[in-house]
Amino acid sequence: MNPKSFQLIGLMSGTSGDGLDLAYCEYKKSDNWTFEILEALTIPFPENLGHQLSKSHLLTANELAVLDVAFGKWMGEQVAAFCKEREITPFALCSHGHTVFHQPNLGLSLQIGNGWALHQASGLTVVNDFRMLDIQLGGQGAPLVPIGDELLFPQMDFCINLGGISNISMKQNEQRVAFDMSPFNILLNPIAHILGGPYDEGGQWASEGKVSNTLLDKLNKLPFYSKKGAKSLGREDMEQDFEPLIKNSGLAPKDLLATLIEHYALQISQVIRDYSQVENPQVLITGGGAYNSYFIQRLDAHLEGQWNHFQASSELIEFKEALIFGFLGLLRLLGEENCLSSVTGARRNSSGGVIYS
Repeated sequence: MNPKSFQLIGLMSGTSGDGLDLAYCEYKKSDNWTFEILEALTIPFPENLGHQLSKSHLLTANELAVLDVAFGKWMGEQVAAFCKEREITPFALCSHGHTVFHQPNLGLSLQIGNGWALHQASGLTVVNDFRMLDIQLGGQGAPLVPIGDELLFPQMDFCINLGGISNISMKQNEQRVAFDMSPFNILLNPIAHILGGPYDEGGQWASEGKVSNTLLDKLNKLPFYSKKGAKSLGREDMEQDFEPLIKNSGLAPKDLLATLIEHYALQISQVIRDYSQVENPQVLITGGGAYNSYFIQRLDAHLEGQWNHFQASSELIEFKEALIFGFLGLLRLLGEENCLSSVTGARRNSSGGVIYS
């Protein structure tokens, strides 16, 4: 193997909870890093496992420990089957894991998917637990993707991911800046379930709803939006701040969807306007929310058309985070920094992740 070319598998289990994203990628280093997604797929969670993961933050300590091992073993088995079928042996397997708790103010972030179980079931070198070192250095432990944006997508003015949470990264004064901007699918999908779908396809239901200015105003006034600098959102914020407002609004599901989309478009367009250093910034949008064409329309309206929406492939839209976690693991194995203090607020840059081999 050319020592400057590496094939790795990145795994991502996001806050949306719809399955395990697997991306088999090649990364090449010459003057700059380049990548190719060789193959990618989403493996649906078995019903029982998916249910347990969605309720993992409510489990007892013993139940959570059992789930940690079971989830690691299941992921390893999926990867082993994938590699056997394609007759490949990746350099390593890099797993984000499934977030149970994210409380950096308490020095805590827990992603389950046991590394030893993953290593034994897959037969590969494993890198996981990417967040805790940064948190112990005083950082938020999130977002982690921005160093991938910096090194793999240098031509973009803004990289936005619309998964369970919306987040953004961009260059400011020669430093990479990134933060969570708002919830996204983590609030939209449960409302879509009420209407009979796993999600609101294309934002069709939202487009049929009516925006509630009362709820919109309450959402826009939540304390999260007045915070400056490194900031992140977790499930706890949904339960404490966002969901009570939604539940107490008394709105019909389509009106809730319309109001949330308007809220997201307002918040995200404001960030782009505040940070843009060019008249028509180049914006990469990935994650499931990139397919919400109604949201894109509302974002365009609030930006008054003053932006260039980069047309990403469906593979990049769906698997960018898995691609980047593969890259973060590679940087860790090479002993290079994979976490930026300018993004997380930590005391210094670091190379996070635990290696199992």
